[in-house]
Amino acid sequence: MLKFGKKLMTLALAATMSFGFFATTSSAATDYWQNWTDGGGTVNAVNGSGGNYSVNWQNTGNFVVGKGWNTGSPNRTVNYNAGVWAPSGNGYLTLYGWTRNSLIEYYVVDSWGTYRPTGTHKGTVTSDGGTYDIYTTMRYNAPSIDGTQTFAQYWSVRQSKRQTGVNSAITFSNHVNAWSSKGMNLGSSWSYQVLATEGYQSSGSSNVTVW
Repeated sequence: MLKFGKKLMTLALAATMSFGFFATTSSAATDYWQNWTDGGGTVNAVNGSGGNYSVNWQNTGNFVVGKGWNTGSPNRTVNYNAGVWAPSGNGYLTLYGWTRNSLIEYYVVDSWGTYRPTGTHKGTVTSDGGTYDIYTTMRYNAPSIDGTQTFAQYWSVRQSKRQTGVNSAITFSNHVNAWSSKGMNLGSSWSYQVLATEGYQSSGSSNVTVW
C-alpha cells in the first residue's frame, strides 16, 4: 500500500494485471502496455511507437500507465528518457513489477511528486549515479496479480529526483542484489516489468520512452 501523507491508498498498480494491457511477444520495450485507471478524473494515455508513451491527467483518482516487458528479469538494465515528467500532486516515475513464488510487488522509484514513498528502512544502494533508500512494506488482503493476497512490497527510492530530458538507466540487478543482502528475496517466477507513470489524486503530464 502506498501512503500519501495521512491518506492510505489502495495501490492500483496491484490491480492492473487483470485490467487493461496490451502484450506482444517481442523482446523490445513494447511487450507490455499498461493503462489502468479507477475512473476518477481524466486520464489521456497514448501508446506511442516503439517504447514511447505519454499521459496527461487531471484531478484523477488512481491510475497507472507504463511500458515495458511481458516477462520481467532480475538482470535487465532498463533505459528510459522522461522528456516530460510534471506531476502536480502525488505521482511516481518508477520501474515496477511482480514476481511469484514468492508473491512480491517491487518498485525502483526515480522521481515523484509531492510525496516520496517510505516504509521500513533496510539500508541503501548506490546505482546509476545515485543513492537509493531501501524499504519494505506489507499489504494485507489486498489486490494482486493473483487476486486478493497478503504480500510484501520491496522498494528502492532515489534520494534525489532524476533529471528530465536525459537518457537514464536503471541497472535492476544492483537493486535485486542489494535487496537480497537484506533478506528481501524476489520470487522465482517473473510477471511483467514496466517503466510506469503512476498518479493518485493529482494532475500532470509525462512523456517517456523506454528501451
